[in-house]
Amino acid sequence: MAGCTSMTADTSNPRRRWRAVAFAVGTVALVLLVATVGVREPARTPAPVGFESIDITGAPYGRDFRLLDPDGKPRQLSDFRGRVVLVFFGFTQCPDVCPTALARAVEVMKQLGSDAQRVQVIFVTVDPERDTPALLREYMRAFDPSFLGLYADPTTTAQTAREFKVYYAKVPTPSGYTIDHSAITYAFDAAGRLRLAIKHEQSVQSVSADVKRLLAVPR
Repeated sequence: MAGCTSMTADTSNPRRRWRAVAFAVGTVALVLLVATVGVREPARTPAPVGFESIDITGAPYGRDFRLLDPDGKPRQLSDFRGRVVLVFFGFTQCPDVCPTALARAVEVMKQLGSDAQRVQVIFVTVDPERDTPALLREYMRAFDPSFLGLYADPTTTAQTAREFKVYYAKVPTPSGYTIDHSAITYAFDAAGRLRLAIKHEQSVQSVSADVKRLLAVPR
């Protein structure tokens, strides 16, 4: 073929003969290396485990609260550091949403077994006019003695609700009033970071799985 040089090696000289052999061996080794790399399966990293609740990690709200427990003791989020904290806003005379959310929390605690000791359920009343400390205490005990009811004056209640982006409003009724309110449960990890917005319609199994994932998060 015009323009091509001959690839035939002159092996009459011993030194050239050994060079030719070395070149051939090196070429075969290179081909084998390329072939091996080409078929090697790339390293796999485990896929991150997602939450079934709404992941709101890093949200610029729900950073803290300063409320009172039924004994009148001031409480804030840092008091529960080391535990996963579930926070729900409601009122004791709520006909369905609040008792449903709290009943689900009871079942979640059962699902967790001994890990339930590392979880704190907090109920914040949006009806401080009627939800007295004594009533809050009895309401929590009706579900689980470990659940904690918190309250504040109306102004602080409104400020706390805004901090957590919780909606609530009085609705007049023939016998007085009821309250419309948000039905989200917030979940904090053991380091006190807001992580999840748990939807009202989520199942016990779904919430339990997410709480277990939070319990596994390094502090």
